[in-house]
Amino acid sequence: MNARVVLLGGGYVTLFAYRALMRRLGRQIRSGRVEIVVISPDDAHSFHGFTGEVIAGILPYERTRTPLAEVMPHARILPARAVRIDRRQRLVEIERVDDGVRSDLSYTALVVGTGGREPVGRVPGMAHHGRTLRGPGDILALSDRVATAVDATAGSVDRRILVVGGGLAGVELAAAAADRGAGDLQVTLVHSGPRLLPELDDQPRLRARARAELIRLGVAVRTGVRVAAVDDGGARLADGTYLRAGTVIATVGQSPVAIGGLEEFGDERGRLATGPDLSVTTGIWAAGDAARVVRPGTREPVPANALWAIKAGAHAGANVAASLHTDLGLPGYAGRVRRPFTYRGLGRAASFGLGRSISELYGIPFTGALAWVLRMVFFMRFMPSRRRALAVVGDLVSVRGRVRGGRGVQQVVPTAGGGSSVSRSGVPQVVPAAAGAGASVSRSGSRPEPAPSRLPVRQA
Repeated sequence: MNARVVLLGGGYVTLFAYRALMRRLGRQIRSGRVEIVVISPDDAHSFHGFTGEVIAGILPYERTRTPLAEVMPHARILPARAVRIDRRQRLVEIERVDDGVRSDLSYTALVVGTGGREPVGRVPGMAHHGRTLRGPGDILALSDRVATAVDATAGSVDRRILVVGGGLAGVELAAAAADRGAGDLQVTLVHSGPRLLPELDDQPRLRARARAELIRLGVAVRTGVRVAAVDDGGARLADGTYLRAGTVIATVGQSPVAIGGLEEFGDERGRLATGPDLSVTTGIWAAGDAARVVRPGTREPVPANALWAIKAGAHAGANVAASLHTDLGLPGYAGRVRRPFTYRGLGRAASFGLGRSISELYGIPFTGALAWVLRMVFFMRFMPSRRRALAVVGDLVSVRGRVRGGRGVQQVVPTAGGGSSVSRSGVPQVVPAAAGAGASVSRSGSRPEPAPSRLPVRQA
């Protein structure tokens, strides 16, 4: 009897579950004894670690994209979406992305790594007028939109960008847009909580540094007020203030992508509740944003970020291999016991320029060049393609060399076509405005030395 492992989604969970399966059952997979099928509406893996750099125009979009067939050569890739799971028959109903035709696919083991999407439906008008990051093509579309804003007529609403949500993703995007605009864009960040970056509540020093970097970049910040509605001209806040903006970006958390047939296993947010070994029920495992994985030693769910998805995906893949060995008598895999998930986390990192970063590693804070190096080493380690990782190194070295080469207030930015473009990168002077109006930026401020290219925030 042959076995079929179906992996849902094309993100970190699927990629690292595949790698774990190949390490443990590679011989059986190559021989056809075990088949791996990947169901994903996107034909490429998106590496989100450098989203800020892409939005800022520092790295080309192609650096973050790796074809699924390239990183999972022994899997069958189906461009489709999972619609419903029949647990009794062990069937996945899938819908092809090209023509919408539906069919059933049987499975021996199933790993749900479908991730999440921004819950834009919670804010009237956000789904229609706001821009997101988690859907296929979203990052490229947003990068193009910010580039268009830079070229818009001076003083027009198109030069105003509003970022909704003050977590790590929101801070990153606000900084990236301001960086790309180099003083030509009015960027406002609105956060409903009392403080930015609630993820850094245990690191107030690092959070204060991040806030200072936003001020340096000219980003106006409003906290303690939520966005009530979005339209084609901007957004209305709960306090009645209307903020005009040509681009509204939603970084308002995530909700899991729902799949029919698994509702009874969902928590209050729709995440699939997993056991210690990341199983949901017989034959089904889950990890990443689609799952509620309990952090070892606590009763709290693990953070919704890439590193936890990577580690949980790899662990789910290892336990699937152990399960197949037991159920089907597959030879060649010594670790035959399904083990509990024990990963306890690594840390967080944020970068605001070449050599300008903050990071926390096992609770120890770092700043400056060392923090920047730690962040870069982490991201390079987990990029799915070594070739693209080396290309990123080359891009960053090139940017750093050109900035240090005496270009003054000019910043040389690699483009997607492989060339470069030059933009102004002077540090804006932030002038406090009236209450509720954020801050305005003066182009007349001077600076003592050229500022390096600024790379925004990302959690590690």
